[in-house]
Amino acid sequence: MDLGVISVRYARALLKSATRLKQEAEVYKEMQILLQSYLQVPQLRFTIDNPMLSKDKKQMLVETAAGGNLSELTRRFLQLVFKEGRESTLQLMAASYITLYRKQNNITRGKLITAVAVSPETEAKMKQKVESNTHGTVEFNTEVDPDIIGGFILEYDTYRMDASVKSKLNSILNTLRK
Repeated sequence: MDLGVISVRYARALLKSATRLKQEAEVYKEMQILLQSYLQVPQLRFTIDNPMLSKDKKQMLVETAAGGNLSELTRRFLQLVFKEGRESTLQLMAASYITLYRKQNNITRGKLITAVAVSPETEAKMKQKVESNTHGTVEFNTEVDPDIIGGFILEYDTYRMDASVKSKLNSILNTLRK
């Protein structure tokens, strides 16, 4: 069976249970922490896939990677995953849960890239602009990239607005080359 299908089924079941128990936001945070742990510590996946390590130790490791003090629902979910031998797809399950939760709650991810740090007011205005365009909530991140020289790059959903000095200079350079 396809690993993507399996992970989505588990994630959908977890979201349904969390919604019924009104714990979906709490589980969302735990899944975000778990996914970040997988992304920041690549050895975690190899350790979880190691057949020499007992399931109890693996579960303890995953619980720690998910933030330690987990909700009872997440703890029971992890027990089920290990009992069924699906721990190798846990990273995909966490990513699927996050995607399903965002879709259910109309949450969009947005990113503002600037050459220098912006004020909290400017960040709030850009977030508000994206929220008014998407008619939902936005998880907004700002990033500083001095390579863009000046201006900004705004990204959300499939939209990208590049108002950076670097892109304008490259555009002028390409025009002059023709």
